[in-house]
Amino acid sequence: MLAIVGVLALAVVIGIDAAGGERQLQREGERFQALVTHACERAELGGRSVGVRVDANGFAFAMLGFDGWMADERDGELRPRRWLQGLAAELRRDGRVLGVDAADDAAGPQIVCFPSGELTPFTLRLGLGSTPGTLDVNGRPDGRVELARSGAQH
Repeated sequence: MLAIVGVLALAVVIGIDAAGGERQLQREGERFQALVTHACERAELGGRSVGVRVDANGFAFAMLGFDGWMADERDGELRPRRWLQGLAAELRRDGRVLGVDAADDAAGPQIVCFPSGELTPFTLRLGLGSTPGTLDVNGRPDGRVELARSGAQH
């Protein structure tokens, strides 16, 4: 009897942990979606392109100025962000996987929000440790940014 209670308790703990991981993954995707959407709105209102650079550690924004891309390192909404610990990110553009292994400050952004309201089409696939499935953040050419769940769900 005690063994059965122990097994049931373990199953509940594992279930709660998996659900917690799915919520964390969803939050990370929603955070990225909201910030890219905000960056695109800022590009339209300000008349200047805003770029997003994704790497294995997180993501950062840059504004296109007369001298090229300038990192937005202020403490505002478009400050650099770090991914949740254990999160894996894979960025795809035009069907190709782009390298996100390490930050390259000299490289320009992989994603650009244009003042016209257009956006570089992309798919950012996010995965979190043993959490089943992944979450895709899809950028559309018309400026929309959408979330799509893939893989196993509970």
